[in-house]
Amino acid sequence: MTVIHSLSQKRQEKQIKYELNILKELSLQKIKEKIKEHFIFFFQSRILYQAIVEETCIDHTIEAFLLGAHFSRFGFYGESIEMVHARCSNEIDELTRSLYDYIICWGKSTNDDLVDESIHLTCEIFVHFWWREGYRIGKQRHKLKLI
Repeated sequence: MTVIHSLSQKRQEKQIKYELNILKELSLQKIKEKIKEHFIFFFQSRILYQAIVEETCIDHTIEAFLLGAHFSRFGFYGESIEMVHARCSNEIDELTRSLYDYIICWGKSTNDDLVDESIHLTCEIFVHFWWREGYRIGKQRHKLKLI
């Protein structure tokens, strides 16, 4: 007797396998270095607590990285990076907003719009950096036929 698998089950298994393979390219050490690099000013001025921010940033890094890797197939098939970015701009904005909201919620309250704006800009740059990294790695894997 054979086991019958549904198409959605097969797609989910393939997606999980792809994500596991692409995440092998990501190092926790590099993530932590980039967190410190992007948020160093806020850690030094004690506006943000490093331990709390680090955990959330790691989660958002993985999400942005996988999003970039997933959409890299469009770049492989000829679209420019700007067009691919426009395709997933809603998801990128949602990741940025989510990271910003979490950091503002757990950070020290300053009631300063300039600080809040600079935190938002830093979150945006951080998420975009990891999206580009995922895009680059994903496109590279497509070229090497590792998909």
